Amino acid sequence: MYQEPRPGIAWPSPHLRELKGAVRALLGLDDDTAVIIRQLICGEVGCPPLETVVEVRSMDGEAHRWTLHRSAEQLTENELRATLLHHRPG
Repeated sequence: MYQEPRPGIAWPSPHLRELKGAVRALLGLDDDTAVIIRQLICGEVGCPPLETVVEVRSMDGEAHRWTLHRSAEQLTENELRATLLHHRPG
């Protein structure tokens, strides 16, 4: 059954869907692995106002997390690739 979003609840932006797809492709993830991308307000001195957290959770509960100090809308696939592949989980 298709449901409309509740008022005030936005669907993920097309850019966020693209970033999630890029994470899946870069890390070779299966459909059972969750990819979560969140934007958080950064209150630390010298930190940009928004940061993006990428989290990957497998079915066995193992989680990996990366923090990028840019808003999700500013992130490019190349920046995402550089971060994820440079700090790839073992």
